[in-house]
Amino acid sequence: MSDWWETAVIYEVYPRSFADSNGDGVGDLRGIIEKIPYIDSLGVEGIWLTPFQRSPQVDQGYDISDYCDVDPLFGTIADFDELLEAAHARGLKVLVDIVPNHTSIENPLFEAAVAAGPGSPERAMFHFRPGRGGSDEDPPNNWVSVFGGPAWHRVDAQSSEDADWYLHLFSPGQPDWNWENPAVADYFDGVIRFWFDRGVDGIRIDVAHGLFKAEGLPDSVSVPIVIDGLRSNPLAMNQVAVHDVYRVWRAVAEEYSPPRLLLGEVNLEPELAALYTRPDELHQTFAFAFARLGWEPAEWCSVGNRLEAVRRRVGAAPSWALENHDIVRTVTRFGGGGRGRERARAAIVALLGLPGAVYVYQGQELGLPEIDVPVEERADPMWTHGGVSRDGARIPLPWIDFVADNHGFSPAGAERPWLPIPPGWGEFAVSRQSADAASTLALFRRAAQVRRELVSSGAFSPDEGAVWSFDDGTGLLLVRRDEGVCVAIAMGDAAARLPDGTVLFSSAPLEEGLLPPDTTAWIAVR
Repeated sequence: MSDWWETAVIYEVYPRSFADSNGDGVGDLRGIIEKIPYIDSLGVEGIWLTPFQRSPQVDQGYDISDYCDVDPLFGTIADFDELLEAAHARGLKVLVDIVPNHTSIENPLFEAAVAAGPGSPERAMFHFRPGRGGSDEDPPNNWVSVFGGPAWHRVDAQSSEDADWYLHLFSPGQPDWNWENPAVADYFDGVIRFWFDRGVDGIRIDVAHGLFKAEGLPDSVSVPIVIDGLRSNPLAMNQVAVHDVYRVWRAVAEEYSPPRLLLGEVNLEPELAALYTRPDELHQTFAFAFARLGWEPAEWCSVGNRLEAVRRRVGAAPSWALENHDIVRTVTRFGGGGRGRERARAAIVALLGLPGAVYVYQGQELGLPEIDVPVEERADPMWTHGGVSRDGARIPLPWIDFVADNHGFSPAGAERPWLPIPPGWGEFAVSRQSADAASTLALFRRAAQVRRELVSSGAFSPDEGAVWSFDDGTGLLLVRRDEGVCVAIAMGDAAARLPDGTVLFSSAPLEEGLLPPDTTAWIAVR
């Protein structure tokens, strides 16, 4: 019998932008509880919650100071328990985000390390090193932070007794854990057991390919640049020892009944990422090589076949996604305007037709575009430190089409939302799209339902692979699943002829038997 996650559609909830229940302009857990019926109506199998744990919010929650508590910004641990119960009552699984590569400068263990001084056991939990130069004025090595600038911060530049710097691959508010220290592994054993014991169905692991660094923390031989998901600094990620961590976590996950899901953010090439899903490690990793693609059939075909090759070698199916809270939304990425919207509709139907799990980001089911947030309103630390803003994909959701009360994101009389809601946001509102059978929301619900029926009937098997091909002349991309269903995506400028078979679903009506441009169809081939 297959595990539930092998064919699941999981809905990513970014809590601060989902629904605000108390009027402070920030989404919260009670807002999610109120919207559980909506999530259930989408036909998904589960929810992935990005961080809601206690945090000073330097990086919108990815700087966790207490891994086993809820930040008051989002509510209480009792609210989380109620959310979990409400989701489970509707058959929805719940995943929580764990951040094991780095923590917050407000974590009591880091505060104790700073207070304890150089050479102390407390500092051995992190990467503290003396600086270089005559007065230790230079960082210990030339590594660059993902957010820009040196990946090191001086503990106290004014101190004549404390020459230490600490490593932070992200912002200075996010010191990296030292996983060479067994005490760190013991700490996180307690963290994951806390959430598994509480009843969560799995965890998503942030920067799962990080954790260990090259021995001795040597200089990078390449010219230091802002790191793209750490990939341009191999000394800072993908060290062999990280796999042993996930072997331990997999054993912990399988102590529970039913077993818990381990999902990794592994931003590496498919051949390397696949090694994290060997039978005794993680169950899934996101297919990052696919997630950032544009609307180009040759690229989809190439990446799809690479992912299929590693699936056949390692055994774990890809976990498909085209959007998340860090990526430019597909409507904009695929060209913007009406055509970008049609392509995004076709893309989400294509995702739902692929073999493996699918992860959908909140608002993707509404066809939300990327928003160019005014510079003075941007909140992303990547913008502050590196000149790149992810805020455009994090705008609060529109629930009703009235401007008052922030399109239903907040109750009456609320504070301004934490990111500004743009004019015209009401055209994407849940209320409006729910009443429109031709809307992106209605399309998503129909596609998810048909997918469920195909999974139940065995037509969408969890063990399937697929062969990807495309016609360079017409731009027609074909993904032929092993069990006989073909996903056809018209990525050119003209209508394309479909393979012989029965059309099971399409993102737009066929035109005289042809698949219109920017349209996807699922076909049971003869």
